[in-house]
Formats: sequence, structure tokens, C-alpha cells
Amino acid sequence: MIEFTSSPVQDIWRIFRVMAEFTEGFEELASVDNAVSIFGSARTKPEENYYKLAEITAKELVKANFSVITGGGGGIMEAANKGATEAGGKSIGLNIELPMEQTPNEFQNLSLHFRYFFIRKVMFLKYAHGFIVFPGGFGTMDEFFESLVLIQTFKQASFPVVLMCSDYWDGLIKWTKDVMLNQHGYISPEDMDVFTIEDDPFKAVQILTDFRDSQGKVGLHEPAGMKKE
Repeated sequence: MIEFTSSPVQDIWRIFRVMAEFTEGFEELASVDNAVSIFGSARTKPEENYYKLAEITAKELVKANFSVITGGGGGIMEAANKGATEAGGKSIGLNIELPMEQTPNEFQNLSLHFRYFFIRKVMFLKYAHGFIVFPGGFGTMDEFFESLVLIQTFKQASFPVVLMCSDYWDGLIKWTKDVMLNQHGYISPEDMDVFTIEDDPFKAVQILTDFRDSQGKVGLHEPAGMKKE
């Protein structure tokens, strides 16, 4: 049995590490504006259609004057960073220390490294104008549902959340509607409207562009301005 214990001294030093990561993140990303966070599986192969779509989507985002933020790893993250870099845009990777899977991809022109997931998540949210979520595993689901919770509970001002590749998401969304909403009433009907499913990268970018042009970027520090439509 593994015991998770720490001494008061270790906890104090952990606080300093947390502060240092926040400080570095804020300093490095302070100049980033008009960015979109792209999520998806690190296990997606370059020959797969999801990878190619992520690359195209990132290129189109740069053409629309967005910066691209990813988790900095392989798969979908690599594809998005690659597309952004090849289009001449700002390609940001928020890398996380993991015992497996997370090797920083070579297509980042701004790379940060985090020890703590929760700090990394703050960076994804604070500097993003919207989310594009490609197929992925538990980590991708965590990022998707956390964004919905923050919008639902007014902890984050409303911003576009686009699920790419309907063939992957249709089953989950059907279960969410049939079970969460209709069978149990654990969410409200309007909660189904805080995200959009798309297959066309050009339409996905247009959703984000229209939002930016009509409302502008609103960050974590301004939740009071959000209105539920």
C-alpha cells in the first residue's frame, strides 16, 4: 500500500514551487492575446485523419490572427503546434511532467514546463479565447468537461467550446442528453448549448472568429460579465 505523506517543511517548499510555476506562466504568457487552446490525444498518429484535421485547424487559426496553445505533447498537440508554426504563428506548448507519454514536440516556439496539472489548466483558460477539442482520452475529457463546468457555474466567462469530429463525440453527447438531461435532470437544457460539434475546420475557426469580433476576450478575472443566453 502506498502512503502519501509529507512533512510541514515539504509542504512549505511545495507552496513555493506552486508560486514559481504561476509566476513563470504569467510572465511568459503575459504578451499572448487572441489565443485558442487545442486539446486531443497524445496517441494520435500523423497518418490519422484527426491529426491532419488538427494541423489544418491550427493553420486556419493563425490565418485568422489567433495564437495556438496546446499541451505540448505528441499526437493532436503536435499536429496543432506544427500547423501553427508552419503558418508562421505563435505556437505555444504547456508541457506537463509525466512518467509516460509526455515528450515535448518540436513545433513549439514558446514552450513552458509544469509540474502541477492545476496550474497548467489555469494557463489554458486564462489566455484562451476559446477551446477546440479533438478526440482524446481521459485528459481530453477532463479538459472538455472542466470548461463546461466553469461556464455553467459562471466561474469562467462564456467562450466557444468546439468539439471536432462528430463521429467520435456523437455517442457521448447522446448519453449526456438522454441520461444526464432527460432521464435524471442533472443538467439544464441550456447546458447543451455551451458547446458546438463540428467536422469542418474552417467552420470551427469561423465560430471563434465571430465570437472574438462580436464580444472579445474575457478572462477568468471577469466572470460577472457573463450572461446565460
